[in-house]
Amino acid sequence: MQVSVAAHRGRHILRCAAPPGGELRAARAWSTSRRGERERRGGGSRGGPARGRPGDVPDVSGPQIGIGIVGYGMMGKAHAYGYAVAPLMRKLPYRPQVRVISGRDATRVAAAAAAYGIQSWVADWGELVRRPDVDVVDICTPPGTHAEIATAAAAAGKAVICEKPLAVSYAQAASVRDAVERAHVLNAVGFNYRRLPAVSLMKRMIDEGAVGKVRLVRGSWLSDEFVDPTIPFDWRFDRSMGGSTIADLGSHLIDMATWMAGPVDEVSGQSETFVRERSRREVTVDEASSALVRFASGARGVFEMARTAVRRPCDLTLEVNGDRGTLVFEYARLNELLYGDGQDRADLYGMRRIRAEHSSHPYAKDWWPIGQGVGYGSSFVNHLGDLLERWPEGPWDPGFAQGAAVQAVCEAIERSAAERRWVQVAEVTAAASPVRP
Repeated sequence: MQVSVAAHRGRHILRCAAPPGGELRAARAWSTSRRGERERRGGGSRGGPARGRPGDVPDVSGPQIGIGIVGYGMMGKAHAYGYAVAPLMRKLPYRPQVRVISGRDATRVAAAAAAYGIQSWVADWGELVRRPDVDVVDICTPPGTHAEIATAAAAAGKAVICEKPLAVSYAQAASVRDAVERAHVLNAVGFNYRRLPAVSLMKRMIDEGAVGKVRLVRGSWLSDEFVDPTIPFDWRFDRSMGGSTIADLGSHLIDMATWMAGPVDEVSGQSETFVRERSRREVTVDEASSALVRFASGARGVFEMARTAVRRPCDLTLEVNGDRGTLVFEYARLNELLYGDGQDRADLYGMRRIRAEHSSHPYAKDWWPIGQGVGYGSSFVNHLGDLLERWPEGPWDPGFAQGAAVQAVCEAIERSAAERRWVQVAEVTAAASPVRP
């Protein structure tokens, strides 16, 4: 059951001491010397109207939210970073306190806890879920473990944040979606790329009619992590644990595309595994996949996901074409959008570059002055900051319902590739037939 503010205060709230005086004085000195001077000139702290008093620093006191992170790898580190930095970049009604992290390898998780500044660690994620001082369970483990942990956390009355993909099948994803709905707990999926200022600005411009009626969405994510055929077998090559390249890389593309253009109706996919055996074990995941897409709105799409693109370590592109204009986001230029306005004069023909760093742009007011930009880690700060800002009433978005919807599209692409035919997403959701209360 979702916890009320009063109940939450009665059970979990602790007070957080202010940071050491030296750090606080240093922060005030920096703020006064640089940001304060801009505000006295009338420019504001982010290039917009002045806000607050010169010398203001974030309030580090106040009620807390107890966080437990399951998993200590790259995603565990990224989420720990997000919780640490979010309160520095915006004022939050509740301050996140990561109280415990879990992992199967005691030596490694202990080292991670020390490195990330986390109070304690456990080897058993079940122990983390049962702790009374944990309000939110944040799942950063391989996809094959997500459903079990999320279901247990919901049953324990905890809010749940889960990395994408939500599960390794639509049936699993629908089951865990239903579990959090029955338990009435807040839930969110880690589609953090939505929270990049340029991507959020892209969404806003589309909603405001900048491209007109959406006709075509093209998404591509190329990676080189599977190029080397001598890479030993691990969970990423196991379909039951890692899911698929379609779900791992494609889930971000599908989430952003459906956020921009609405739900997907039908797909035609193809997949390939180039190295079929590693460490004498069968590779059961795709290494490269693509799909033609028909949206319910009538728009068309093309998605491409590959982990075998030489010297393309993280090449993500999303392009939306409408009957009036075009918008393009390229991960290599994280703080920019390309925009072509079909209403421009003929002598201005072409694409213009927009720097999504002005204080009027989404999230930019919470970061550095214009021209400084944000990075990969900033997406986690923005994502987790949004969730913390809506604690404890919610809603959290995107939630497990969106995670399950994305999983259905991923599974439709897999089925289409296997059966060599167009597959409607409704076929996947009907076949799973989850029992909804």
